[in-house]
Amino acid sequence: MHDEERELVETDTMPRQSILEYFQASSRPDEMAVVWRRGYKIERWSYERLLAAAGWFANELDCREIKRGEHVLIWGANSGEWIAAFLGCVARGVVAVPMDDIASADFAGRVVAQVKARLVAGARANEIHGVPAVHFDEFQSGSFQWQPIEATRSDVVEIIFTSGTTAEPRGVVLTHGNLLANLEAIEREFQKYEKYERYVHPLRILDLVPLSHVFGQIMGVFIPQILGATTHFMDSLRPSEVTGTIRSEKINVLVTVPRVTESLRDKVERDLESRGEIVHFRKQFQQSEGKHFLRRWWTFRRIHQQFGWRFWAIVCGGAALSHDIEQFWGRVGYAVIQGYGLTETTATVSLNHPFKSTRGSIGKAMPGMEVKLSEAGEILVRGENIASGYFQNGNVARVLDEEGWFHTGDLGERDEGGALFFKGRSKNVIVTPEGMNIYPGDLEAALRAQPEVRDCIVIGLETDGNAEACAVLILKEPIGDAAEAVNRANQSLAPYQQIRQWRIWTEADFPRTSTQKPMIGEIKKKLETGESNRPSGLREWITNWKNGDNRDISQASNLGRDLNLSSMDRVDLLAYLEDRYQVEIDEAQFSSATNVGDLEALLRQPASAVSVFPFVWWPRRWPITWIRDAAFYLLICPAALIMGWPRVRGKENLRRLKGPALFVCNHVTTIDLGILLPALSAHVRRRLTAGMGGERLCSMRHPSRERTIFWRIYQQIQYGLIAALMNVFPLPQRSAVRETFSFIGELIDAGWNVLIFPEGTLTKDGNLLPFRTGIGVLASQLKVPVVPLRIDGLYELRQAGKTFAGPGKVRISIGEPILFGREATPGEITQELEMRVAALGQRT
Repeated sequence: MHDEERELVETDTMPRQSILEYFQASSRPDEMAVVWRRGYKIERWSYERLLAAAGWFANELDCREIKRGEHVLIWGANSGEWIAAFLGCVARGVVAVPMDDIASADFAGRVVAQVKARLVAGARANEIHGVPAVHFDEFQSGSFQWQPIEATRSDVVEIIFTSGTTAEPRGVVLTHGNLLANLEAIEREFQKYEKYERYVHPLRILDLVPLSHVFGQIMGVFIPQILGATTHFMDSLRPSEVTGTIRSEKINVLVTVPRVTESLRDKVERDLESRGEIVHFRKQFQQSEGKHFLRRWWTFRRIHQQFGWRFWAIVCGGAALSHDIEQFWGRVGYAVIQGYGLTETTATVSLNHPFKSTRGSIGKAMPGMEVKLSEAGEILVRGENIASGYFQNGNVARVLDEEGWFHTGDLGERDEGGALFFKGRSKNVIVTPEGMNIYPGDLEAALRAQPEVRDCIVIGLETDGNAEACAVLILKEPIGDAAEAVNRANQSLAPYQQIRQWRIWTEADFPRTSTQKPMIGEIKKKLETGESNRPSGLREWITNWKNGDNRDISQASNLGRDLNLSSMDRVDLLAYLEDRYQVEIDEAQFSSATNVGDLEALLRQPASAVSVFPFVWWPRRWPITWIRDAAFYLLICPAALIMGWPRVRGKENLRRLKGPALFVCNHVTTIDLGILLPALSAHVRRRLTAGMGGERLCSMRHPSRERTIFWRIYQQIQYGLIAALMNVFPLPQRSAVRETFSFIGELIDAGWNVLIFPEGTLTKDGNLLPFRTGIGVLASQLKVPVVPLRIDGLYELRQAGKTFAGPGKVRISIGEPILFGREATPGEITQELEMRVAALGQRT
């Protein structure tokens, strides 16, 4: 027995040979397997449908004569199709090559060339030229059978490329045995608590880690299969959207990286501050130390209500979780499970037990794995979980030393109980002229405790042959406060750890990997070359996006005049800023921003985004639906017939509609909706909801306090009647665009038809006004049929000041449904819909 501690587990009598054994024909085919957002819609696949889609892709590989051992690149965001492509590859013995969704086309192309990929599958598949592609939109499920071939523990499953875009790509080769070594150990631990799973079944896991990383696969593909759980994916890291998804989807476990947990904590504190409760919260936070879990849960029940009552655990990986973040979530009553591992160790080396964790540690070694520390403190690992080699230039290089140990390059410590503590990457440790080791994480923790510091990293700068700690700071407040923040941080550090140099990072955030780790090499390079004082990442991104000539953009650049940002361009920009920097931006302030400098100022002053618009569901629930049906037959339909008895053309086009659709119509008068309803088929009308001016609905629901109480009551009654009888939802003109589009997606998911007037205002002269590009964005993202409508004759009635018209004077035309492919851009869709609505008028 070696001096190092070993933790081994008994093997099964018949050990698994392949990860495919977890994916046999499911005994729960109708249970939900994976849920993800596509555009503004939510896709939900059962286990049966997931395996059918995997069977279709496996069949596609057969049809293309892609053989066992050949390579297929999978390139796209987390989704059911991603899992299906991965499983389809494994089912045929084809080696999957996952690629980060954010990777450049150049890097992906170099990987394709190196592995000689026979096929590229994914949402970005068409960006690689010269190689056959299968887009995620082409995936089918139907009745395709899941029929995997046999495999052994030594067969290769995937090659994960982890090097940066400037280096020669190098992949980590993982086998069935590598994955099973981790999964079997975790499965055995889960079996101890299996009897409790029925109380939370089905367990719902929100996985925010890319599936191109093995940690994301373990938690998003394999663990859910073992537990019969449902995996949820998101394409946004915006804190309010993450919180909303956790609450609305009744998530139990969040799988993420440390930076996201920090962003969520910041949101909680901003929300408390906006309600004037932050001082009371901090007092309760201090007093709750050492209190029983249930007592803390009750004390912070408002936070649990914010995330939903079923949410109870955070699994964090990809980087070390800082002590203050771990303490925050643990103190307010959530289980925080932190692990440690690398791609070469198939994700997991050690894991904190959710009920027996050691604060600040990265857990104990997983069963079946040997872990020891070298004399220099480097973490060494040995076990079946270690990758079989590095793939580069067609060759596979060994990853182990002569004794079978893998050198992680990470430094650690171990307590008497065997718990590991991460001290940082060995290459990042700063050795002072006195020979003292400085761990950047210790200094960063002291700096982050200062109120002026939003984020920071500590790097070693070479000075006269020696290294000295240099803090790179992103500040919340003006630059003048940096010295004071550093001085206060130094007071909590040992003399040899003192920070004597610091730099201000002028960009809104550090460059990061897909798992949100700061890219130390790139940061260091920019500091050494002075590039950090060049235009910020925000300005560089706008330059590349809007200007092919890459001309400089200054803080004074006007968003409209200089950059030609349309209203939908602003929506895209807002989405980019909130996802890239993981902050909440006040949309009203964003809408009023005039130049790039205003946007950069907003990034430094994030605020809680609280919608004032009434996105509510009660008008679409019983008994309101029954009341609305009665009102239609007793009031709305008779009124429409008396006022004009509209002549309807093209009603037969509605018969082919089997599911929800998007309806677009020209906007003539304020009673357009009442005129349209009788013209529609009953199966369409009863499931129709229409967009109405959000600002108008908001003013009725929340009337000004300056008006009399009778006026306020009248406005609120008016809002209730309009919402209930006409089934409208707010469609703001100036803000909350993302929230509105997401709500429309929820309506479509729930089976409601949605009616939009894309002109955005009433016609001025009876002619069609240009359609706003938002309708093109909606149609491209919703992927449902779009039905053009047109009202004629009503404008003349309005101009004449008449209330009644003769039969047939008002005409309603219904066009054929259109389903746009992924090739169509929002601009092209907008133009096509405008032309179709205009053509309906020419046919009447």
